[in-house]
Amino acid sequence: MSEYSDEMYAGSQKRNFMGHPIGLSVLFFTEMWERFSYYGMRTILILYLTKYHLFGVDEASMIYGAYAGMVYMMPIIGGYLADRYLGSRKAVTYGAILLVAGHGLMAFHGPAAYMSGDIVIRDEFYINIFFLALALIIGGVGFLKANISSVVGALYGPNDPRRDGGFSIFYMGINLGSFASMIIVGYVGEVHGWNYGFSLAGIGMLFGLLVFLWGQKYLGGRAEPPKPEVLKEKSPIGLNKENTIYLFGLGMVALSFVMMQYDEMVIQLVGISGTFMIGLVLFYGFTKCDKVDRDRLFVALFLIAVQSVFWALFEQQAASLTLLADQQFDLNFLGLNILASQVQTMNAMFIIMFAPVMAWAWLALAKKKWEPSTPAKFGYSLLIIGAGYIVFAWGMGLDDSTSKSFLWLIFIYFMLTLAELFLSPVGLSMVTKLSVPKIVGMMMGTWFLFTALGNNVAGWISSLMGSQEHGAASGTLDMTATMDLYTMIGLGSGVIGIIILLLTPLLKKGMHGVH
Repeated sequence: MSEYSDEMYAGSQKRNFMGHPIGLSVLFFTEMWERFSYYGMRTILILYLTKYHLFGVDEASMIYGAYAGMVYMMPIIGGYLADRYLGSRKAVTYGAILLVAGHGLMAFHGPAAYMSGDIVIRDEFYINIFFLALALIIGGVGFLKANISSVVGALYGPNDPRRDGGFSIFYMGINLGSFASMIIVGYVGEVHGWNYGFSLAGIGMLFGLLVFLWGQKYLGGRAEPPKPEVLKEKSPIGLNKENTIYLFGLGMVALSFVMMQYDEMVIQLVGISGTFMIGLVLFYGFTKCDKVDRDRLFVALFLIAVQSVFWALFEQQAASLTLLADQQFDLNFLGLNILASQVQTMNAMFIIMFAPVMAWAWLALAKKKWEPSTPAKFGYSLLIIGAGYIVFAWGMGLDDSTSKSFLWLIFIYFMLTLAELFLSPVGLSMVTKLSVPKIVGMMMGTWFLFTALGNNVAGWISSLMGSQEHGAASGTLDMTATMDLYTMIGLGSGVIGIIILLLTPLLKKGMHGVH
């Protein structure tokens, strides 16, 4: 599983952070600030599109889905380039620079759209600036996201029982950043201006970059290029290979800019890319691996593929659930006047509350040999999130007013979070445990590729919920269509969860003792 022994890891990580290697603290705070920027922008994105640029629910949801899909698709390329050439430090640094530029550009949003009769008038120059900003963020996440998660896995030896707990703590950092950003950026964006909210997100990313550069000494060289001398070699275009890769990164930004203009094509691109990666991993498994590594790789591939179902439901919170909160709920709760963009903080709040509990629970259950296997956790996750949507849709059907109880939002966000804790941090850990070391970055990228597919599908599902006013798309949800779709996707998720649980004994056998 790793070229390092447990003794080597223990010797190089004598200082601790919450009982874990000290390097985890650097990655914790880097990712916290990166997620502050990402979720801060995302929390106001669907509202910005529908309220400032007057996109209908269908258009706004597809733009969101395309953006979120591209964000999670690009790490497959960034993961490969880091594995083969750059190493995680250079890849993460370059990605962070692109992110700072992208979030900064989001601050220039131009004049608001307005209606001229039944026609929406928008400033196309600033719409293109908006898409360029999204493209820079997409490229930046491509170089950063998979690689920083890979470094977390590299902090632990092959049999270190703290690994799952370490990923849960890392995941808590993600949600601490997102929690703070949704409160602060959401408030500033909705109350003081969308451009000010986007600016704050950019400042957060700058902090993340500085933390990562400062903390290199605590990573024990695990983020360095595999062969530094190769980066100095000339490429076919005359530059050295390192600068050629950076130029290629700008090409990724250009491609993302074009794809955002044709958002319906993104889901096709992600689907084709996912099929290609499945084929590539299968080929690698059959030609480069022994039976044990091959079986583990194929179990990882199966779980990577099915997690896209979870994300299609989970990411409704940034699309239809945010619009639902804005349009249908009484957001005055316990004397607090909550903004629609801030409702998503419940997910981060629940993660912060329960991630340490889950990390402790998995370790305690493991000591008694009662811990559910990784495949079983995936099955339970899909059952939980499916049940959440079914019950939520039923509850919405009991009240046809536009001032529904905030308690229903608390319920659905709690169910989303519980399902997330069963799957997402466990899934990241699973990829590092079951992957062959030489392609762990690529496999982590494949994880995010299928996360991208789920995000794409989330945008498409949300796009089906818009109402028609005066024969034209509007920013208002059709409640009947919304609740019917929630029930349908909830049932589908539950069925897939049951299938995974039935297959769990076979999948456990294929893991060959890895838990």
